[in-house]
Amino acid sequence: MAARDGARLLANCSGEQRNSALRAAARSLLQHRDDILDANSTDMEAAAASGLGSAMLDRLKLDDARIESMAQGLRAIADLPDPIGRILADWERPNGLRIQRVAVPLGVIGIIYESRPNVTADAAGLCLKSGNAVILRGGSESFQSNQAIYQCLLEALGNTRVPPAAIQFVTTTDRDAVAYLLSSMSQYLDVVIPRGGKGLIQRVQQDARVPVIGHLEGICHVYLHESANTESARNITLNAKMRRTGICGAAETLLVDKSAAGRLLPAVLDALHNAGCEIRGDAQVQKIFPSAIGVTDGDWSTEYLDAIISVRVVDNIDAAIEHIREFGSAHTESIVAEDAAAAERFLAEVDSAIVLHNASTQFADGGEFGMGAEIGIATGRVHARGPVGAEQLTSYKYVVRGNGQVRP
Repeated sequence: MAARDGARLLANCSGEQRNSALRAAARSLLQHRDDILDANSTDMEAAAASGLGSAMLDRLKLDDARIESMAQGLRAIADLPDPIGRILADWERPNGLRIQRVAVPLGVIGIIYESRPNVTADAAGLCLKSGNAVILRGGSESFQSNQAIYQCLLEALGNTRVPPAAIQFVTTTDRDAVAYLLSSMSQYLDVVIPRGGKGLIQRVQQDARVPVIGHLEGICHVYLHESANTESARNITLNAKMRRTGICGAAETLLVDKSAAGRLLPAVLDALHNAGCEIRGDAQVQKIFPSAIGVTDGDWSTEYLDAIISVRVVDNIDAAIEHIREFGSAHTESIVAEDAAAAERFLAEVDSAIVLHNASTQFADGGEFGMGAEIGIATGRVHARGPVGAEQLTSYKYVVRGNGQVRP
C-alpha cells in the first residue's frame, strides 16, 4: 500500500525533482562507500563458506570501482531525457479531434533478483527516472549489501521532493516472501521483473499473478562466417566468452563455417584455452584442436556462466542460423564477417533481442546502449525487448482534445 501511495506521489514530481533525487542517491553511495564494502565483505564471507561458485561470487563482489560504477550509472540515468510525458504519436481526425499517445509510468514494479547488489541501485534509479514506485527483493546471499545500498537511497530521498515510499525493500530472506509477493499482492503490483538464474525466473513466470518482464536464459552465440578476419574473430570471441563469464551476455556457443574452420579455429581456440576456458567441441573441432573435449547434445542448450564454451563447425550461414533458432534463447547473437551481405542477412533473420555484427556479445548491456543502466535483458516479444531501461518501464495513454464534438 505504501508503494502504491508512493507511486501516486512520484507521478506528480517533475523530471528535475526526480533527477535531483538520482544525483543525491549517487552522492550517498560514494559517501557511504565503506559501509557498503563492509556489508559486502560479510556477504562474500558467508557466500564463500556456503560453497557459492566463482561466477556467482564475481556477481556478488563489490569494490571501489563497482561502487563508483553504480554512482555513475545513477548520474547517467539522471542525464537521460525524461521518459514520462513524451508524445509518442500525434494526429488529428476529420471531425477536429486531436489525439496524442503519451508515455506514462507503469505504476508499481516488483523486482526480484539474485546475487548482484548493484541491481538495488540500478533498479531503483531506473524506476525513479520513469516515475514508478519499486518493491525490491534481493537474494539472501547479497542481503547485507542490498540493505546498505538501500539505506543510502533512503537517506538521499529524505532530502529531496521525491517520496521515500517510492522505494520499498523486502527486509526478510524468507523464501515465502517471494511467494507472497507473486501470489497475494496483485492489487498493489503492476508488473514483476525477475533477474537471476533459470530457477528463479521460471518460478516467477509460473507463479506471478501480474505481467512479467524477463528472460529465462542467456544462451548467446558467436558465429564466425567464412569471411571473418582471423584477428577480429580471436579478439571478439575471447572477449565475448571471457571478459566476464558470469553475465547473461557471455557467449556460450561458438559456431564457425566449415570452409574457414582450419584457418580460424586454431587462433581462436588457442586464445580461449590460454585464458583458462574449457573447450567442448564436435568431432571436426577436435581434429583441428585436439585439446577440446567431446561436446554433448545437452551442451548446445546450456548456459554455463563459467569458463566453458561449446564449439561447432557448421556447413554455412544457413546452418548457423538454424542452430541458433533451435538452441538459442533469443538473447544475444553476434556474427563476425567481412562480407557485408552475409552480415545483413544474419542481422535480419536471427530473431533474438540483440544481434551484433563484428562486436562482442558482452555489449548486451543497457549502460553500453546509452541507457545509463538496465534492469535486465528482456527476451520476450510483448512490451519490452532487449535492455530494459527507463524508457522501457513506461506505458502510454491516449489524450484526446476536442471542442464540443459528440458522436452521431
